[in-house]
Amino acid sequence: ERAREQSLNGLMDRYRTRWIERLHEREERIFDTQVMAGLQNGTAFFASTSLFAFGGALALLRAADDVIKIFADLPMGLDTSRAMWEIKVAGLAVIFVYAFFKFAWSYRLFNYAAILIGASPSHEPEKAPESERHSKALAAVITDAGRQFNRGQRAFFFALAYVGWFVSPIVLVLTTVAALAAMLHRQFRSPSHDAVKELVRSE
Repeated sequence: ERAREQSLNGLMDRYRTRWIERLHEREERIFDTQVMAGLQNGTAFFASTSLFAFGGALALLRAADDVIKIFADLPMGLDTSRAMWEIKVAGLAVIFVYAFFKFAWSYRLFNYAAILIGASPSHEPEKAPESERHSKALAAVITDAGRQFNRGQRAFFFALAYVGWFVSPIVLVLTTVAALAAMLHRQFRSPSHDAVKELVRSE
C-alpha cells in the first residue's frame, strides 16, 4: 500500500483530489469541463485502439496457415503447429479484450464524473457540507476512472511483451521482464515521478 502511494499514479491521485477541492471553490468551471473532455478523448482513443488490435488478432487466427508458413520461412525458422499458434493468438486477443473493457469502463466513469461536475453545488458558505460530500464522491469516481485507465495501459504493455512468446518462451520471459522494468521505472524513477514527488514534499 505504501509503495502504491509513492508511485507516480499514487501521487497523482492526491492531485485529483486537490483538483476537485479547488473545483468547488470556483464559480466558473469551464476549465474543469475542458480537462474532463481531454481525459475522455484520450480514453476513447485507447478503447478504439484496443478494438482494432482485437480485430487484428482475429485476422491472425483466420490466416493462421499463411502466417505460419511466413514464420517458417524466416531466417530464424520459427516453426510452430497450428494449434499452438491459435492458442498464442487467442491469448493475445484476450489481453486486448481486457484492455477494451478497462478503457470502456474508464470512459464511462469519466462521463459520470462530468455529470457530477455539472451537478456540483454553488460556492456558498451555507452549502459547505454538501460541497464536501460532493467533492469526496466526485474525487472517488475520477480516481477510479484513472485507475481503470492505468490498468488498460498496463494491458497494452503486457500485450507487447506477450508477442515475445511467438518467438520462444525465453524471449517471452525477457520481454515480460523488460515491460515490468519499464513500468516500474516510469512509476518510481522517472523525471515526472521525481518532479511530482518534490512538489508533494514542498507542500
